[in-house]
Amino acid sequence: MAYKTIQLAFEGKLATLTLNRPEKRNAISFELIDDLVRALDEVAQSGAIVLILTGAGKAFCSGMDLDNLKALIGRSAEQNLQDSQTMVRLFRSLYEFPKVTIAAVNGAAIAGGTGLALLCDFTLAAPEAKFGYTEVRIGFVPAIVSTFLLRQVGEKQARDLLLTGRIFGAEEAAALGLVSEIVAADQLMARARELAGVLLENSSASLLATKKLLTDHARAEIDAQIEEAVRSNAAIRLTADFREGISSFLEKRKPVWTGQ
Repeated sequence: MAYKTIQLAFEGKLATLTLNRPEKRNAISFELIDDLVRALDEVAQSGAIVLILTGAGKAFCSGMDLDNLKALIGRSAEQNLQDSQTMVRLFRSLYEFPKVTIAAVNGAAIAGGTGLALLCDFTLAAPEAKFGYTEVRIGFVPAIVSTFLLRQVGEKQARDLLLTGRIFGAEEAAALGLVSEIVAADQLMARARELAGVLLENSSASLLATKKLLTDHARAEIDAQIEEAVRSNAAIRLTADFREGISSFLEKRKPVWTGQ
C-alpha cells in the first residue's frame, strides 16, 4: 500500500512501522490516522508476528496536529461524534492488535502520542522520552485513553495523570509500569529488534493465541466504557472552554476559562 505519513517495512516475521512526519514532530493528523489504521490492517493480514512502532526524527508523536486542532472548532455534534469514533478505532486497533507490539519511544509522546506509545504490549523508551495526558490543559477530556489507562495503572494513579495533565518522564513511566524498559537513544531500535528476536523464538501460534486471550478478557469491559467515553469526548467539544482551550493553545497565551 502507499502511505504518505508513515513508513512500513517487513523483514521476515518482523514489521516496523515508523511515524514519518518529523517536520511536524509526528503529530497526529486525520491523514496519519487513516495511514496508521490501514498499515495496522496490512500487518495484521501479513505473515509478521511482531510489530515495532516508532517515530522518525526527535519525537515519537507530539499529539494532535495544529491545523487539525484548529479545524475542530465549530464542528457539528455529529462530526464530533464521528471524530471520536475514529480515534477509538485507532486506539482499539493498536490495543487489540492480533500480533505482538513493541513501541520504541524515541522522544516526546504527548496526549494521543502517549496513547499510541503505551497501548503496545511492550514500551521501550529513551531516557529523554516525555509523556503526558495533557487534554485537560486545553479544554479536552481524555475520555478514550482513560479507559485503557485505568486498566494499566489503577484508579488513583490514573486520576493523578488525567486530572493534572502533567508531563512525566521515562523513569516515572517505568515506575508506574507504563514503560517496560529505558534504553539509551542510540540503542533503542537495536534493543527493540533484540526483544522482537526473543519473542520470535517462541511458538507463533502460542503468541497469537495468548494475545487473543488477553484481548477477549478485556473486551466486554472496554466495550461498555468506550461507549461512554465517545459521548464524553464529543460533548466537550461543544463547550466554550473547549473553544477557548484550542484558541489559547494556538495563540500561545494563557486560557481564560469560564466553566461553560
